[in-house]
Amino acid sequence: MPKRIIVFGGTGFLGSRICKYAAARSWTTVSLSRSGAPAWSTISSSPDPPPWSSSVSWEKGDILQPSTYAHLLKDADCVVHTMGILLEADYKGVLQGRESPIAGLRNAFQSRKAGSRGNPLEREAGEGVEVGGDGVTYELMNRDSAITLARESSNASVPSFVYISAAAGTPILPARYINTKREAESTIASSFPKLRSIFVRPGFLYDSSRAFTMPIAFFGAAGNMVNSMLGGRLTPIVGAAVEKPLKPDLVAEAVVEAIEDEGVKGVVATGRIEELATKAWRRGML
Repeated sequence: MPKRIIVFGGTGFLGSRICKYAAARSWTTVSLSRSGAPAWSTISSSPDPPPWSSSVSWEKGDILQPSTYAHLLKDADCVVHTMGILLEADYKGVLQGRESPIAGLRNAFQSRKAGSRGNPLEREAGEGVEVGGDGVTYELMNRDSAITLARESSNASVPSFVYISAAAGTPILPARYINTKREAESTIASSFPKLRSIFVRPGFLYDSSRAFTMPIAFFGAAGNMVNSMLGGRLTPIVGAAVEKPLKPDLVAEAVVEAIEDEGVKGVVATGRIEELATKAWRRGML
């Protein structure tokens, strides 16, 4: 049966592909982002909109301000959160040479930073999220924005909620990156029992449209092979650096299949992602 899904971050690298595969099933597909329509050259190999994009409603809104999207949640079958961040401003500033490495990395690797002002579970329904004093942090985007969206979805009686999480952290990222994602998963699962919550945990995503991802994926695949031969003993040490890299199209197909399959809930790790993508491929061949 055709569904209606809302993809928050639908203009992104993974979110746009989730929209693509949802639209391919003739689902009513809505993308919500600050920009509305995507800048196609940043997420694909062409600056031109692909044919399927005309089947998606590209809406503008702010995930931190429920008043900008609450009306879209009505009668939705699933809400998808894809809007986490990999690098905070402090870390990006160091990598781009805009900030002192010592000061920037000290800030980036703090054990904890502020998220939103106040507990997102204690907001009034529809109340906006106020950004904390540390700005756009892992706590704000990876955790609080997801909890806020899950709460709004639950209040709107949306049956299913997908949170794009991550397989693990890595030594080159602050521990808060993965900790905030796990905190979001735990809070959503315990606080909104009526939601069929699905926590998708892919490793590194690569695609030829982003050339810089290809060598990273090559070394990641090699690391994954070595880790497999060692029985996974490298995982506690280097985390996602030895997780199998995946193409965003494969993950997107798996997400859409997970939404379709009412039996899927909870954590969906790499092996299950591949199984769901294969099931989706077989469905498309029928």
